[in-house]
Amino acid sequence: MVFDFLQPVSNTFIDFREKLSSQTLGKKVLFHTDEDFPDLDEVVIAIVCVNENRGKGVENSDDEFDAFRKSFYSLFPGNWNVAIADLGNIQYGETIDDTYFLVKTINEDLLRKSIVPIIIGGSQDLTYALYRAYDNLDQMVNLVTIDDQFDFAKENVELNHSFLTRIIVDEPNNLFNFSNIGYQTYYNPQEEIDLIEKLYFDAYRLGEVSNKIAIAEPVFRDADIVSVDMNSVQSSFSGNYLNFNPNGFNGKEICTLARYSGISDKVSSFGIFDFNDTFNESILIAQMVWYFIEGFCFRSKEYPFGTKEQYLKYIVLIEEEELIFFKSNKTDRWWIEIPFLDNKNNKLKRNTLLPCTHDDYLAACEQEIPNRWWKAYRRNLL
Repeated sequence: MVFDFLQPVSNTFIDFREKLSSQTLGKKVLFHTDEDFPDLDEVVIAIVCVNENRGKGVENSDDEFDAFRKSFYSLFPGNWNVAIADLGNIQYGETIDDTYFLVKTINEDLLRKSIVPIIIGGSQDLTYALYRAYDNLDQMVNLVTIDDQFDFAKENVELNHSFLTRIIVDEPNNLFNFSNIGYQTYYNPQEEIDLIEKLYFDAYRLGEVSNKIAIAEPVFRDADIVSVDMNSVQSSFSGNYLNFNPNGFNGKEICTLARYSGISDKVSSFGIFDFNDTFNESILIAQMVWYFIEGFCFRSKEYPFGTKEQYLKYIVLIEEEELIFFKSNKTDRWWIEIPFLDNKNNKLKRNTLLPCTHDDYLAACEQEIPNRWWKAYRRNLL
């Protein structure tokens, strides 16, 4: 059984948990301990910590993630009605590819059980293993990273800053779209920024998102995997002064993005990477996980559409294009249709809906084609 490779949470944490209030998360979550492995039949969300940092050139230690667990499980749940399990830790393998295989296999098994994995810890190149977990699930994958860099391959760099190239190049190629939230231009060569445009991927600068964070919500609504690099957060908010970052998202913004991830009906894997298991940083990460689960508990189950009767349909003519929008009567959220073209080699095998904003509809009414629609349309034909 693949879960046999998971190590239980530490006895130090179990002792800490015993002293918690009965109303805290620590008393409401199922734990993998030395004596017991959780029954997953009713579990909806599973937390797994991964001890693997070789991708960023750091030697591994015997980290048991006690700082994160003490911070998270001391919190009180919201009005949640989901079963959560903490499955313990994946310890690093003999090689980094061994660790990738474990992460991939465990993630795939959880997905097949309709359990949403929350992966904590390790370097961000573990995103590659999360992506490979979808190989046998017969679907295209949309990946969203919250990151100050794009992580394309560069000369003489760690895997942590080149995993996106592997995702794009390696077979089988299941990637339909990649979106970056919060990149900082001075950390990214112009060639990489141009490549993002050439591949019709989506990228949003830090200032653009910070000025109007709601523009990121449709991006998460279309994501399967969300990967967070904690270096995208200001050090003054994350508490990470070992890798000092003067700019980035503040604590409120990163928690908002985590909630957007959770509330998306489509997100099925969520990971937080590149942090040091220190008390200060763990407080923010604990709150990010809390907000993801809070969002998950308020999913509206609007995707995929079971019926279009609960949506208003709007048709906008722009030159020779007919743009079709749908607005939900339930949440007031918007979608735009990407057409299927019979005479083209479409990646998508039918008409599909792309999340968008009300502003996109208003722009279309002013004869401006939404940029995300145009990119998705072109990407579908690549």
